[in-house]
Amino acid sequence: MKITWIGQAGLYIEFDNLTVMIDPYLSNSVEKVEPLNYRRYPVEEWVLDLEPDVMIFTHDHLDHYDPETAPIFFAKNHKMTVLSPTSVYLKARQHKNFHNYVEFNRHTQWTQGGVRFSSVKATHSDPFAIGVIIEELSSGKKLYVTGDTLYNSEIFEDVPSDVYALFLPVNGVGNNMNYEDAARFAQKVAPKKTIPLHFGLFDELDANGFICDNKIIPKPFKEIKI
Repeated sequence: MKITWIGQAGLYIEFDNLTVMIDPYLSNSVEKVEPLNYRRYPVEEWVLDLEPDVMIFTHDHLDHYDPETAPIFFAKNHKMTVLSPTSVYLKARQHKNFHNYVEFNRHTQWTQGGVRFSSVKATHSDPFAIGVIIEELSSGKKLYVTGDTLYNSEIFEDVPSDVYALFLPVNGVGNNMNYEDAARFAQKVAPKKTIPLHFGLFDELDANGFICDNKIIPKPFKEIKI
């Protein structure tokens, strides 16, 4: 398994028989709406050439389901399974092509290529927002990508007790957890590795203020060694 941070909340995960992309934001569309949220580092063009087997959008915000980035992947001659909650599903499926669009709301599961995806609760300003548990069936190793969320005790009802790696927002704005709540969240989930996301693209945060014993601070467009 190889995991690469593609900026903001985006991840690219390579399993033995499956590739997965989550929430790619590879444009400047947010800056057009809010000039203060300009991109602090450039996109590495190789990411745009990727052809993921599974595409996951956790919710309908520009830096997660980006109407400038998403069509780049929908237009490729490589069939994707597109997992997304209703708010995104209704938009994404309009791209048609030959992709398989799956309405992936809370408690929904999808299994493909030796990997099982389970949609879990998130608490965010998009009421359809989700997090995702990604389990590599051969190893039993589970990744938990929270998506954008606040701390909500109901979330833990959906989360397994044996999460290997947790990926969560720490920026503290836009209905996301701040450093302190993200640290409490990580302590509750008790993963072996914790990776903070959603920092440094639109702000000057460096995630060193996120206090967690097992944290790994990722670098944009680099592999996260977990």
